[in-house]
Amino acid sequence: MNFALATLWHDRQRYIPGVLAVAFSAVLIALQFGLLLGLLSVTSIPIDHTRADAWVGAADVLSVDIGGPIPTAWVGRVAEYPEVAACEEYCQGFMKWKKANGGEELCIVIGSRLEGDALGAVDALTPELRERLTEPDTVVIDEGELDRLGLAHGVGETGEITGRKVRIVGLIRGYKSLAGPYVFCSVSTARPLLRLQPYQTTYLLAKCHSPPEAPAVVERLKRYEDMSAFTAPEFSRRSQVHWLTKTKAGIALGYSALLGLLVGAVVTSQTLYAATAGALREYAVLRALGIPRWRMATAVMTQSFWVGILGVLLAGPAVYGLARIAEVAGARVLLSDWLLGSVAAITLAMALISGLAALRSLRLIEPANLLR
Repeated sequence: MNFALATLWHDRQRYIPGVLAVAFSAVLIALQFGLLLGLLSVTSIPIDHTRADAWVGAADVLSVDIGGPIPTAWVGRVAEYPEVAACEEYCQGFMKWKKANGGEELCIVIGSRLEGDALGAVDALTPELRERLTEPDTVVIDEGELDRLGLAHGVGETGEITGRKVRIVGLIRGYKSLAGPYVFCSVSTARPLLRLQPYQTTYLLAKCHSPPEAPAVVERLKRYEDMSAFTAPEFSRRSQVHWLTKTKAGIALGYSALLGLLVGAVVTSQTLYAATAGALREYAVLRALGIPRWRMATAVMTQSFWVGILGVLLAGPAVYGLARIAEVAGARVLLSDWLLGSVAAITLAMALISGLAALRSLRLIEPANLLR
């Protein structure tokens, strides 16, 4: 350990590129997967930012944004279980927003109840905004979607969905969508916009007396073959996996994240191999002094370990700084604790594997090489 650290310090100019390579790899992996998770989280915003414990929809629903109409009479199926404290309607679907200049933009209409205990109203809808949405044909949108919808200021302006004029009564932040702008409104406003009959809805949301009771309720609801039932976390993951594996955008993002992992591994491996190969004469001297090869191999692996640790420590501030810049530019980067821990473990593992690859150069060490 002392020899490995002393060598790192003495030959720091040789190993600094290795530390930078590890840091670059960690930053690249963290940002790529952070961007991927951030973009995927946008697809499950209606689930993650509401209070429902269970979601019920049409049969074989793959994602929250592609649900089909179901009868409101199914409320009886859900509410019959004693674990269910509340059940309500929730409308969602793709529609076209007609701009003032005549152009059109795909949007996602979301209609929910607006009471204080409503399950489907997103967190950003304040009591004041909910009161405004009780007026017929009023909507709330994210302020970052104004350009996409052809709006200048938002509040007070109007748009058109399926031939009906809607008026914007408020703006929220942090609810930008990947497919089309979210348009939040009441159930009574959403139903005609989505061309649903009075006896139809898109989802039924259920709240249990205790969240741990939700999986049992969902399991019992699965006996109905004509509908789907999921806990909120299950439906969130299902929606994200659908976008990741079934859409071109998701596949491209996943591929780029894996490519970042591969590039980081190659750069780290080659840099550490070059650093070890550059010290062959020093290792030849140790071999001439009778130091066994396994001791030198241990020193190389120890150096790789510390190069990995230093690289990870250097990458931390850089990741947060670049993520902040990305968010200012409008990109969503999720740097959860499990992601950062996984990136640190993967990067350190790559450094150690690179150290193993660098051991190949030790096979070339012979004291006779010093005479050349």
